[in-house]
Amino acid sequence: MKDNDILRRISELVDEEHSLRERLVAGEVTSEEEHGRIASLEEQLDRCWDLLRQRRARRDAGEDPDHASPRPADEVENYVQ
Repeated sequence: MKDNDILRRISELVDEEHSLRERLVAGEVTSEEEHGRIASLEEQLDRCWDLLRQRRARRDAGEDPDHASPRPADEVENYVQ
């Protein structure tokens, strides 16, 4: 995945999150459905941002950004900065 692809995916996920929140307000989904899907979206967003950071760090270090790879959700979610 190239940087532009990752950024496009991030935008899609954010759009879906906003749409889901609007649907909750409109009564089209239950709060349980919204919470479950939001959790999944947040996990996917974290993984996308992590991959983008890896690619940028590799590029800054003079390495090939295409060697960056998505990390498992539990690794990304438990990362401490």
